[in-house]
Amino acid sequence: MSKTVKSVTSPKKFILGQHLLRELAQYTKIYGDHAYVICDEFILKRAEEEAGHSFAAEGHKSHFAKFNYEATQEEIDRHRAEVRKLGVNVIVGIGGGKTLDTAKATAYYEHLPVVIFPTIASTDAPCTALAVIYNTDGSFDHYLFLPSNPDTVLADTAILAAAPTRFFVAGIGDALATYFEARACYNKNGDNLVNLKPSLAGLGLAQMCYETVLEYGLQAKIAVDQGISTPAVENVIEATIYLSGVGAEAGGLAAAHAIHNGMTAVPSLHHAQHGEKVVFGLLTQLVLENAPKEELETVIQFIKQIGLPLTLKDLGLDKFREEEWRKAAEQACAEGDTMKNMPHPVTPEDVYQAIIAANALAEYYHD
Repeated sequence: MSKTVKSVTSPKKFILGQHLLRELAQYTKIYGDHAYVICDEFILKRAEEEAGHSFAAEGHKSHFAKFNYEATQEEIDRHRAEVRKLGVNVIVGIGGGKTLDTAKATAYYEHLPVVIFPTIASTDAPCTALAVIYNTDGSFDHYLFLPSNPDTVLADTAILAAAPTRFFVAGIGDALATYFEARACYNKNGDNLVNLKPSLAGLGLAQMCYETVLEYGLQAKIAVDQGISTPAVENVIEATIYLSGVGAEAGGLAAAHAIHNGMTAVPSLHHAQHGEKVVFGLLTQLVLENAPKEELETVIQFIKQIGLPLTLKDLGLDKFREEEWRKAAEQACAEGDTMKNMPHPVTPEDVYQAIIAANALAEYYHD
């Protein structure tokens, strides 16, 4: 295939609404009549009751399985074995990003359709043709590039707005990086997440994502603090799940996510959310790019405004250990990761120094 090929891919259906869980069978029945549902533990009982009732009402069979906390190859293989044993014909993922990635990977390996139902708007994982696979210790293992996006993505705004604010804000953090990474990849003419060239449409969606979270992020966060959904919340959910996912996929990733992946090698940051670490990766990318002061300050002030962690200490770092961060910098530059999409060559030493500079900059603006 020519490396000049560009494309924009997205889920076949992206549905934004309320009370979608109790209507789940309406969205799976076009794919099959026997669903295997991978659920986060906290919503498993509710899903069994509400979604289970909808399957029964359709005369369909369903099996609900608890996700065991980490998106590892072992976890994927466990679900694959159950899927084959039960003879199901559609996979559903209900939960956070790692649960959804496990569902996508299971469906891919078993050649089945997949319906994605995020319960937190913390990442853009729901819409992408990508699964991030981790080791059992929580460190990054590899990207699994999928041949197609999920068949249907259901964004229930009532459930997403009722989740803890931290998850909602983390999703804004993940989305905040989308435009800057797509811009870098476009300027490099690098490879996007479907291994084609970044498109103008992808860059445009990424820019719309950035503009939307800047415009509506604060008022949406305040509404979610109250556990309610408003038009601003709906706009931000559309940005964090759809615009960010499709924009990142068609536009490409760069340093921010590569640095996030490197940061998984730092044990004291394992409790930080994906989007929280991506934000620090974005600050580091802007340092690597020598971004204009105005752009840096816009990003930093927005991070502070919505309550995202700014410094490494805010992220939970107990102590700066040089060996951990040199390992993180090495991993960020690993072959096959997205650091290659930066417009200029970047070495592990460049990343290490930029991490220190980004943290110092964050501390300067902290108060």
